[in-house]
Amino acid sequence: MFSHFFIDRPKFAIVIAILITLIGVISLPMLPVESMPDITPPTVSVTANFPGADATTMEQSVAIPIESEVNGVEDMIYMSSKSSSDGSLALTVTFDIGTNIDMATVLTQNRVGIAEPKLPEEVKRQGVKVEKQSTALVGAISLFSPDGTYDELFISNYISTRLYDEMIRVNGVGKVTVFGAKDFAMRIWLNPEQLKARNLIPDDVIAAIKQQNVQVAGGSIGAPPNSGGLNFQYNVLVQGRLSSVEQFENIIIKTGDKGDVLYLKDVARVELGAEAYHWYAESRGAPAITLGLYQTPGSNALAVMDATRALMDEVAANFPDDLEYEVVLDTTEYISASIDEVIETLIIAIILVIFVVFIFLQDWRTTIIPAITIPVSLIGTFSVMLMLGMSINNLTLFGLVLVIGIVVDDAIIVVENTVRLMDEKGWDSRTAIREAMIEITGPVVATTAVLLAVFVPTLMMPGLTGMLYQQFALTISIATIFSSINALTLSPALCRLLLKPSTGKKKWIAFRAFDKTFDVGTKGYMVLVKGMLRKSWLVMIVFSGLLVATYYSIISLPGGFLPDEDQGYFFVNAQLPDGASLDRTKVVLDKVNKMIEETEGVDKFVLIGGYSLLDGVASTNTGLGIVSLKNWSERQDPALNIKAIVATLQRKMASIEEGIVFSFLPPPIMGLGSAAGFSFELQDRGGLGINQLQAFANDLVAAGNESPKLSRMSQGLR
Repeated sequence: MFSHFFIDRPKFAIVIAILITLIGVISLPMLPVESMPDITPPTVSVTANFPGADATTMEQSVAIPIESEVNGVEDMIYMSSKSSSDGSLALTVTFDIGTNIDMATVLTQNRVGIAEPKLPEEVKRQGVKVEKQSTALVGAISLFSPDGTYDELFISNYISTRLYDEMIRVNGVGKVTVFGAKDFAMRIWLNPEQLKARNLIPDDVIAAIKQQNVQVAGGSIGAPPNSGGLNFQYNVLVQGRLSSVEQFENIIIKTGDKGDVLYLKDVARVELGAEAYHWYAESRGAPAITLGLYQTPGSNALAVMDATRALMDEVAANFPDDLEYEVVLDTTEYISASIDEVIETLIIAIILVIFVVFIFLQDWRTTIIPAITIPVSLIGTFSVMLMLGMSINNLTLFGLVLVIGIVVDDAIIVVENTVRLMDEKGWDSRTAIREAMIEITGPVVATTAVLLAVFVPTLMMPGLTGMLYQQFALTISIATIFSSINALTLSPALCRLLLKPSTGKKKWIAFRAFDKTFDVGTKGYMVLVKGMLRKSWLVMIVFSGLLVATYYSIISLPGGFLPDEDQGYFFVNAQLPDGASLDRTKVVLDKVNKMIEETEGVDKFVLIGGYSLLDGVASTNTGLGIVSLKNWSERQDPALNIKAIVATLQRKMASIEEGIVFSFLPPPIMGLGSAAGFSFELQDRGGLGINQLQAFANDLVAAGNESPKLSRMSQGLR
């Protein structure tokens, strides 16, 4: 028999168990750590810029040509684009779950290449970027000057030259968005009257700048072929691109017949400023630039933020005076806290199971066998999880908690049956375990098959819900299989080595008291069962009542994909009327800033004017707030849980009359949307036009907000 081989060779069984454990221990640090399984469909982003263009121009001249070519790329589910009034286009192509993201990026790039000849020249010069997109915001870091020594322009360019390249190289960082970025640019303000007086148009100025602000190769002097006899060769260095205000001011726009020269400074004012002023950021009331860090799929979120913090500490050592940074958002704090709680539950469950086994078996030798098999099965599961591309998350750890009771059962069956045979027949451990395995090998295998029949069908569930619970089911199934292997190999070997015949010694008083109590409970239960059998009609009535109560409990409970949890942070969205300037938005955000500062439980926050997280576009009439709360240990009061804090802040922000300001929670699964709740897209399939589509969207939002089941509905079409 299979088990007899290991009974006769217990060291071999122990070596196998040690090997399983070692592989699991080695695999554990290599597993990605995240809050929930990665079920976000892979996405590829296409971005383009057309300086000076409005949203309508971007849609017609850039978005439509690109979309018409990208549409239908292999494995694409859908795509959506957002044309912004700052002349930017963001096209997101979403692919089927399981699609190779690198191949999807290449295929999308090929389609965009076909569309490029149809794009305006300025767009082609700016470049069209195609890159795999990470939608999981793992953290945010703000750089600011507390005493106001440095403005946003300096901080933004400090990030561009000293920090951005380092940050994007951090292992696991897929994308870095610089909120409030203000890169250096030479700004030229034309004087219309001077242009008219000299019979010039803006294109004449642009042509002159393009012609004289170029990088050229000067060649060399004395390079062969030459007349011979030259002793030296020199490379000619010529002035390339211009870099100072004075150099730009001296660009020659026009020359007269009499040798007079018209310079750029004669028809325009030149200054070194920012490329764009359509947004800004503030941290602790001071001008700031905020870095949004997005995680690459499959990376370890905890390792990403640890590496990022280490990098910031290293870079901050060389910061100029009065330049500081602050991690305003770290989503891994919630991941660490939630996983720590599950691990604590896992350890408690193991201790309780071992304690219960000891109470019932009442012998340390019999208890140690299940106590050894539990960690072997659980740790061995990690190796298979790594091979299957799984991660350590709340669901897989929850599966391990539940499976403890399963993995210990097989070992208990082996031990109890062996002890029974030793007590009843007086056999030694080797003889008893050989006979015991003949009796229980079939039941152990059958029990495993039944358990797998329960959990394996979960793997067949379709859609996002199915993917969410696949890792949960796989974890339990893998641990169950390891448990059966241990029951047929390790447990029999340990029984032979550890179990001894009963000496007939009197039991410890605590065990005798437990046995008496248990016997009384068993007899009472038997009396209850006999009574129920005599009045089965009453049992059926009570059972039916419980079924009805269960049904009404189910339909009365709130439904949802996943519950909203206190992740330790939330967002604020500000929406002003269409066309509102950035100055008006700042007035609103200044009020929000004061309200957040006065809200108890808030730790740190950053406000970004000119950007909407919900719409995903930059617009001067929108604003975003990222608010991090104090640690959960400091918010034990129910009035300081995240829903209470959000409700308190919402009541304050309701007094703001200049726009609509509301707070919202992050999605339960990072990367699956921008906020908790749901979103959907309206399509103008009838060709009614953008105005009719916007009017219908506004009506839909108004009707939705009147429903008691919905709140804070909004739409981003402007």
